[in-house]
Amino acid sequence: MAASEETRTRTHPDVSGPATSPPATVGERPPARAWTMRLVVLGIVLSALNLRPAITSLGALLEEVRDGLGMSGSVAGLLTSVPPLCFAVFGVMAPRLARRFGPGAVVCAGMAAITAGLIVRPYTGGTAGFLAASALALMGIAVSNVLMPVIVKRWFPDRVGSMTGLYSMALALGTSAAAAVTVPMTEVLGGSWQSGLALWAVPAAAAVLPWIALVRDRRATSAGEAADRPEHAREDAPALRITRSRTAWALAVFFGLQATAAYITMGWMAQIFRDAGVAAGTAGLLLAVTMVMGVPLAFVIPRLATRLPQQGPIVLALGVCGLAGYAGLYFAPAGGAWAWALLLGVSNCAFPLALTMVGMRARTGAGVAQLSGFAQSTGYLISIPGPLLVGVLYQHSGGWGLPIALMAGLMIPQMAVGVLAGRNRTVEAEAAR
Repeated sequence: MAASEETRTRTHPDVSGPATSPPATVGERPPARAWTMRLVVLGIVLSALNLRPAITSLGALLEEVRDGLGMSGSVAGLLTSVPPLCFAVFGVMAPRLARRFGPGAVVCAGMAAITAGLIVRPYTGGTAGFLAASALALMGIAVSNVLMPVIVKRWFPDRVGSMTGLYSMALALGTSAAAAVTVPMTEVLGGSWQSGLALWAVPAAAAVLPWIALVRDRRATSAGEAADRPEHAREDAPALRITRSRTAWALAVFFGLQATAAYITMGWMAQIFRDAGVAAGTAGLLLAVTMVMGVPLAFVIPRLATRLPQQGPIVLALGVCGLAGYAGLYFAPAGGAWAWALLLGVSNCAFPLALTMVGMRARTGAGVAQLSGFAQSTGYLISIPGPLLVGVLYQHSGGWGLPIALMAGLMIPQMAVGVLAGRNRTVEAEAAR
């Protein structure tokens, strides 16, 4: 049903006229809509590429950063908890900012904040400044996280699965690239961890450019804003009572638990391998393998999800891979390192599945905006204690046994609420009861 609803939704109107406008003939200048749509796709892809390097580049150099700034294990655990904290706090602001300024303008500002934070962060000279600059970059990531499903729904309402897959694939590519090349690039740049972290400001700056062009194109922005509310009265429609929806709560908890697993992985997995005797460069590559699994699967899983009436079977398959990967880390972290990295990479594809379900569990763009803001902000709030607790358990137990047991234990409720979130329902129907 959800997939059929997707195909019945209106396609995006032509910014230069009705949606039924004839195509340009050979030799004519392409219509404005074609140029704008290509620019939107470019903006989505470049933005997605920059939504995780701020985190995974730090994971690859966490030991060097800890030594350079004099961090304890507990403080490092706090550092790995900053991303979900910022996503929870700033993500909830995104729908309101989008209504005021437009999603494109907010994402543009978000990319600029990422750029500024990544430039400043390595050179603040202390832990407090490092955390503050990280928070600036993460603020930009937070609002963009929430608004990407909104932009996809508004501009590509008949291609939610494929566009979410493209966005998720680009996000996974950026995540894995930062994990893989940060250590080698740091060595090329003279061994300075500051330079290794700062270099990721360059692609972030590139992601600002298409959004500047889109924001300046007021006709395109207006058309995009109006895509899912053709009647003026819809602008004043009351907000959903989203907290009445069981599906919204299930999706928020599922989002929170998968985010917990993802940020523990990004923040600590390279260190787990290094403590098991794996070389630093190889540990970074193992983290990259985990992240790069999301490149092909992030494109396949959303397309598969939109073709199924319920997404529970996918949730269970990903959860089983996660349990197998954690068991491997517990019993033979170095011996089967590549296999565990692959399995955990498959498990981490719960993220694009969650994004796809956000687009499927609401009927309208406004509903997607509200559900995305609620599920992501609540979910990231739930995920905050996980990375911090891992750091505390690691420091006080002197090993990785307890932290890995915690990760495996959290996979069980993730599978349970994921099945509930995957049921063929909409939040509008549940909130209206």
